[in-house]
Amino acid sequence: MRLLIDTQLLIWAAEDDKRLPAQARRLITTKENELYFSVASLWEIAIKRGLKRADFAIDPRFLRRGLISNLYNELAITSEHAFATETLPRLHKDPFDRLLIAQAIVEDITLLTSDALMASYPAPVTLAHDQAGDF
Repeated sequence: MRLLIDTQLLIWAAEDDKRLPAQARRLITTKENELYFSVASLWEIAIKRGLKRADFAIDPRFLRRGLISNLYNELAITSEHAFATETLPRLHKDPFDRLLIAQAIVEDITLLTSDALMASYPAPVTLAHDQAGDF
């Protein structure tokens, strides 16, 4: 399966954070899955880190190097991705999340997220959550 990992899950996976849902951890570590990260996620981290947000303290350059060395594929932002955001329902106000949704649609790739609002889009999205017994 081709998986585009959302920004928060990328950070949690990189930091081996206990908040990373067990289901996401399983999907990310399954060798058969092809993992992607978006340049939009690096952009989001850079902006929010610059604003001194504690939940975005990771250095985006360091994160990118780690993702590349762990065989993640980098997904650039294209004009088609930008255009696709125009037709999305107004369910989510975060422009970075909307861009990730648009990329998933345009690229026909499954977005892996723990954000239930993102999972409500008519797009290829998998909502990662912990189930009873996964802790």
